[in-house]
Amino acid sequence: MTRHQTIGIAEALIARENRLGASNYKPLDVVLTRGQGVYVWDVEGRRYLDCLSAYSAVNQGHCHPKILAAMREQAARLTLTSRAFRNDQLAPFYEELCALTRAHKVLPMNSGAEAVESALKLARKWGYRHKAIPDGRAEIIVCANNFHGRTISIVGFSSDPASRDGFGPFPPGFVTVPFGDAAALEAAITPNTAAFLAEPIQGEAGVIIPPPGYLKKARELCTRHNVLFILDEIQTGLGRTGTLLAEEHEGVEADLTLLGKALSGGFYPVSAVLSNTEAMSVLHPGEHGSTFGGNPLGCAIARAALKVLVEEDMIGNAARVGAQLKAALAAIPAPQVKEVRGVGLMIAMELHADAGGARGLCEKLMARGLLVKETHDHTVRIAPPLILSPREAGWIAAQVRAALLG
Repeated sequence: MTRHQTIGIAEALIARENRLGASNYKPLDVVLTRGQGVYVWDVEGRRYLDCLSAYSAVNQGHCHPKILAAMREQAARLTLTSRAFRNDQLAPFYEELCALTRAHKVLPMNSGAEAVESALKLARKWGYRHKAIPDGRAEIIVCANNFHGRTISIVGFSSDPASRDGFGPFPPGFVTVPFGDAAALEAAITPNTAAFLAEPIQGEAGVIIPPPGYLKKARELCTRHNVLFILDEIQTGLGRTGTLLAEEHEGVEADLTLLGKALSGGFYPVSAVLSNTEAMSVLHPGEHGSTFGGNPLGCAIARAALKVLVEEDMIGNAARVGAQLKAALAAIPAPQVKEVRGVGLMIAMELHADAGGARGLCEKLMARGLLVKETHDHTVRIAPPLILSPREAGWIAAQVRAALLG
């Protein structure tokens, strides 16, 4: 097949996608066909270093052989039973996840948004049963510029107009405070407050890191006022920030922790709500569930994904190589760069508003074999798989330098 023919294939696939699909994404015009480790290849055979990791779902790298082997083995045995029956992968999944995270209980779901919705239901019912909040009056405090998913209730408490406009009316019961402002959180707590929901680091907002001590103060306030502390670690968890969970940077433990994305290493939709015993005790048979949540295929894949994350020291590697990459990016003498920020391999480069926008930089980097994605017009997020080597980190910084200064 000639290069002209492969280019024709890419153009044809893009045209068919645009003609038949909903226009709810604006992807870069690269058509990927294969992945291995930190690299992906397009239909023209060109290799790229993936610096998005499917929004941190591929922390373990593309097509990790041990996760793939677990998927194949389980898919040949049993894939789905529903929760009407038990399966032999669910209990080991619970046991291994609880041992790793110190959780008491696990509620398995599929997508990150499902995990968030499950936590909202848990928090409200806990508020009615354990805090005696009057029925229908429970409030959940959330943060401005949050991103927790795309369901009606979740976008209802988003502060992003693009997420909200045209989708109302929205369910009530949510109070918004500025992210990183412990005083505002304290002022918003009332006797009807059931929970406080936050991301340890706001990913979609542009890798926004709260002031030191914020999570510790939030934990203290929630404990003092008998409020559930819920941390959405769907992006920040499972090694992305150089610790298993981002909450560890401040030595706190949430009452409910939400996981997804990398919980399956990118092979299958798997998410989970991790909980203390009291909060999870409010659920009884018939009150919540999912046909696919906790299925044997997903559990087997998640077990393998967690195992390689720990055994191959991906978490430690994220801390070490992430610090190297962040320093190298921050050292680029580019006047159009306003700030480089991040923890571990969760890094953002924010451009000045008059620098021409982040999309153009993403396109320049794509031409150089590096895939990144803009967020909120002026910020480029850089989040490669946690298996990134020091040499590859240096190459990334070199490409960014060339794109900015060339």
